[in-house]
Amino acid sequence: MPGGRRIAAVTDAHFDVAAGECLTLIGESGCGKSVLASALLGLLPANAQAAGEARLGELNLLAADERTLARTVRGRMVGLVPQSPAAHLTPVRTIRSQLEETVGALTDARERTAVRAAAEAAAERAAFPTDHLGLHPHELSGGLAQRAATALALVGDAPLLLADEPTTGLDRDLVDHTVDELRRHVDDGRRALLVITHDLAAAERIADRVAVMYAGRIVELADAKAFFGAPGPRHPYSRGLLQALPDRAFTPVPGMPPELGDLPDGCAFAPRCDRVADACAVRPPTIAGIACHQPHVPERLRA
Repeated sequence: MPGGRRIAAVTDAHFDVAAGECLTLIGESGCGKSVLASALLGLLPANAQAAGEARLGELNLLAADERTLARTVRGRMVGLVPQSPAAHLTPVRTIRSQLEETVGALTDARERTAVRAAAEAAAERAAFPTDHLGLHPHELSGGLAQRAATALALVGDAPLLLADEPTTGLDRDLVDHTVDELRRHVDDGRRALLVITHDLAAAERIADRVAVMYAGRIVELADAKAFFGAPGPRHPYSRGLLQALPDRAFTPVPGMPPELGDLPDGCAFAPRCDRVADACAVRPPTIAGIACHQPHVPERLRA
């Protein structure tokens, strides 16, 4: 950053996603979710650095050069539904031409009618109306642009699909359709899905496991059924997210998240937490999927 200042946008991100599984990554805006997604595809800005490993098969995505990422990874090994779809669509070309080019690049279809049929099939999977395929991106609503980007991501049947806020701008019926189609992408057991979302209802519908990020760190990793049902999340922040839902307590998490450039020495959530204790002055380690000194303990596990 200017003046030589360094900011750790994502720290200690340890997780895996298996074939046939969906992991959802949730958390407030600015916590680092999209930065993590960008790192996996080599799309970080020039002033960013990534350390560690992100393995897809034998390939370490964080160490791959731009040629490998462009020709081998993006679209082929990792499909992306981008957070800002309108910015990722080519403005001077119709959605049909972009879909057909993608089909030609990522599939075996070569004959004109086969390419056209495959493009239309991808559009239908994403609930993008085929009679709108002749439109340019600037002629689309936000929801239509979102569906166009989803269709493009589904074309290659990539081993890993990374969907960053894939339901933005969609009404509830389209949210459910999109989530179900993304889920079908992995249900054959050969592909994996990482979904970044603010929509906890969508996360509950699609996820096998849930990762919760706060201030650049994954603070809880849990089975989705246990997280959204009983016994519920164990991290106080995770519980606060669920309690903020209209169909639950409708009570917001108090306070504001910290700036990533000004994190406290101890637990980053401590200033907003109703379970804070002296131990929270020290940064909590991650144990059994929880980074918290004072996690909620299910009744059956209490002495």
